[in-house]
Amino acid sequence: MALKLFSLKHLIKKPINILYNRGPTYQNNVVHNLKNFSTSSIACINFFNKLPAEKLWKSVTSVSNAGAKKGRGKGAGRIRIRDLNRGQVIGVGKVNMLWPGLSAPVIRGRELLKQQRLPDDPERMEKLIKLRDSMTKFRRLKLSTIERGWSGTRMPGRSIGPPDPVADEEFTGFDTKVLQLRSLLIMKGTLGRTRNYQAMVVTGNGQGLAGFGLGRAKEAPAALRKAKNRAGKKLMHFDIYNGHTIFHDFFTAFGKTKIYVEKKNEGFGLSCHRAIKEICQAIGIKDLRAKVEGSHNLQHIVKAFFIGLLQQRTHQQLAEEKKLHLVEYKDENEYYPTVVASPSVVRTKDEIPKDETLDFIQYVMNDRVVLKKKKFPRFYETMPHYNIYLKKYERYRNHEKIRLNLKIENGEVKSFLNYKYPEENDVKET
Repeated sequence: MALKLFSLKHLIKKPINILYNRGPTYQNNVVHNLKNFSTSSIACINFFNKLPAEKLWKSVTSVSNAGAKKGRGKGAGRIRIRDLNRGQVIGVGKVNMLWPGLSAPVIRGRELLKQQRLPDDPERMEKLIKLRDSMTKFRRLKLSTIERGWSGTRMPGRSIGPPDPVADEEFTGFDTKVLQLRSLLIMKGTLGRTRNYQAMVVTGNGQGLAGFGLGRAKEAPAALRKAKNRAGKKLMHFDIYNGHTIFHDFFTAFGKTKIYVEKKNEGFGLSCHRAIKEICQAIGIKDLRAKVEGSHNLQHIVKAFFIGLLQQRTHQQLAEEKKLHLVEYKDENEYYPTVVASPSVVRTKDEIPKDETLDFIQYVMNDRVVLKKKKFPRFYETMPHYNIYLKKYERYRNHEKIRLNLKIENGEVKSFLNYKYPEENDVKET
């Protein structure tokens, strides 16, 4: 490398020595030799003169693909404040001019561009007015309170319509709700880190038919469409007791997710996890309470609840299993026993083993107990004056209820001693 540099230095110095250090005999030759030199400037092509100003600024202010994958520049895709200078770019005006370094690159190929005037654009002002009008009418996407999801404009909790028709069959009366939409980063040997979207939806007609599906694709709309169509192809039928709730309490689990589901009276509503609420609305269940314990993985919650609904039995099936009458007690009926189902063959008292589970709730819950919060007494119940209050009003307790029962049974409020001493009542009447 040193030898090459030395020879190059020798070649550079040689014409300079000819010009300044030689005699007049060589000057004619030098003048003659200067005709062989080119006086045109050598174009130095680089990144800054090959591109216009817009692309140069974009390269400085934007985020690279590698940076975007790592989560840098998160605000790049957000909706920003309206740009009032849009259409008023340096280098672009009423007169259509070509400005090297602003509206065009400095060098194009091997040619050095020069400032020049281009043909006028008669439609320029119309395009600019149209652009500004569209900016003034621009509004942020706003959904109604009915259409919004669980959290604002995000997809989970939103409706995406019925599944696509299969052959000649259409899903009339069906509606699909998004339960989950998340992005997945998958590392591959050839493509590197790729981004996919995974969607989970539930679809149903509100009359006992429902199904759920998973879909994965490169884009979110494609993943939602796949999940919706798969849910429509995997429909399941569920029986609904009296058109509003389940047949009995049950326990279900999937993985480390455990769910305790309770049957409720009409008008109670849905007190449960939001994903379970969407499933109940798709099926047509209106009154239910569910408690989730363990892992709150959304896919596990959905699968566990569907397994529990499929495993529930009707009242007649339960009566046939135990070969005993199924009796229901309700608070609104003053806990009067009502026979709900009777088996074809009833066992006698001697045929029932002593260690058999006869409690209905314990039997349908598979001997599992729901953990309930302990109720502590009110702060005033532990104080001395509360005992004095109870003793003072003991003889007036339940008087209103007793008066009501007397009116129902006798038609009037009268003493219990009337049955024992009827002659007293006759004396009063005379």
